[in-house]
Amino acid sequence: MKIIGCDLHAAQQTIAMLDRETGEIVEKTLRHQAGAVREFYAGLPAPVVVGLEATGSMGWFLQLLDELGVTYRVGHPATIRKAEPRKQKHDRRDAALLLQLLADNRFPAIWIPSTELRDLRALLLHRHQWVRLRTRVQNALHAIALGYGVQRGHALWKRDGQTMLASLPLPPHASHRRDELQALYQHLDEQVGGLDDRVKHAAAQRPRATDLMTHPGVGHVTALATEVFLGDPSRFSDGKTLASYVGMIPSEYSSGNRQRLGGLSKQGNPLLRFLWGEAAMHAVRRDPELRRFYQRKLHQKGLGKARMAAARKLGIRLWIMLRDQIDYLEFCRRSPRRQP
Repeated sequence: MKIIGCDLHAAQQTIAMLDRETGEIVEKTLRHQAGAVREFYAGLPAPVVVGLEATGSMGWFLQLLDELGVTYRVGHPATIRKAEPRKQKHDRRDAALLLQLLADNRFPAIWIPSTELRDLRALLLHRHQWVRLRTRVQNALHAIALGYGVQRGHALWKRDGQTMLASLPLPPHASHRRDELQALYQHLDEQVGGLDDRVKHAAAQRPRATDLMTHPGVGHVTALATEVFLGDPSRFSDGKTLASYVGMIPSEYSSGNRQRLGGLSKQGNPLLRFLWGEAAMHAVRRDPELRRFYQRKLHQKGLGKARMAAARKLGIRLWIMLRDQIDYLEFCRRSPRRQP
């Protein structure tokens, strides 16, 4: 059996490989070109275990290892760094550290989504980026309209509103800017509409996402994102663990008997926090129990904290529905206080 500690970079990787049978350790640097990585790993006799640190550019490498049938473990970067107290750091030491953690059974492995889930995540992130671009264009057009005394609100994005905006008598440069922004808005709106259809189709094909959509205020985007970004719901022991994973807990700077709580830690998925926050504002209008909770927090803590508390509560509800594979009616039936 061979154990490999892999320090992965965008252009190359440095490995430290231990042969369990002979005790031999081999250090090597592989360039990511001309199929050298595939040739190296394909030539290793099974079984092989590869340990690497989580990075943003590791997707292609994990897919390659899946194709070759190579077992891999992805470690938490912060926990791996804590295992090395020395301040000397370079690629060979990093690879050796990963190998040592694997050999000593101390490797801090994290959960990794499947290829299918990673692809759905890419779809949701792509849609979100297009929506943000469209929002920026909308804000610019709205500013133009307000600058000339036109107040239409959401009606500005309907056909009549766009026609009215196009007919405003503007100076030459402002008119050119408005025309290009309107053309860009139409293009972005069409792209977002197409991506919405793809997300709806993907959510309809997944029974768990369909169950989540039965909760008031939760649409196809929030339901699909909750499923694919949380992954296996059984890996969370309770709601507090879930909230910590998403970054919806306060940061803390405590020592001794003095406790200091700060703002949100935000050490989690920003898209999921955003979607839960948006969905919570719709859910509090339709779910009686969640509405009472939101109004109580609004009176006690103010608008910002009340919105985040409602979003956290909604996220925990969705996790419970995902974990137990139930819909909203069954969720309400299990608790007398939650009536649809």
